[in-house]
Amino acid sequence: MNENDLHAQREATAIQYFRLVDAADPALLELFADDAQMFFPKFGTAKGLAQIGAFAQGFARGIANIEHDIAHFNVLTSGDYVVVEGAVKGETTSGVEFPDGSSTFGLFCNVFEFQGEKIKRLHIYEDPDFAGTHTDGASWGQSVRDSM
Repeated sequence: MNENDLHAQREATAIQYFRLVDAADPALLELFADDAQMFFPKFGTAKGLAQIGAFAQGFARGIANIEHDIAHFNVLTSGDYVVVEGAVKGETTSGVEFPDGSSTFGLFCNVFEFQGEKIKRLHIYEDPDFAGTHTDGASWGQSVRDSM
């Protein structure tokens, strides 16, 4: 497989990751190398397939549905890395729809590092407060917006 084909395969795997997350499909773990690592804010780092699977199950307990706007992703590939910037919407299991457009915006950036065709490392950068309930930590933002 030449470098262009490998980059295309890696981008396809990154996009497939989001499709599988949206479907809550356990086949998601098949995209990862056995010793993969994954980081998520307010969670930390999961190491290996068992921990990544446990994270996914825990995450799913709080989300009734989730949908990534795959058609409008920005995808950048360089070497062993694929970076995906995009937006997500959904609903928590408590019935709160996200994003709300005032304190939650549904924007994220994921950095995938590949080893061959498998995800070796994934860092997810997004606000884990989908429901906008962690207002104490972001109250300064509202006061600044109000003064603008």
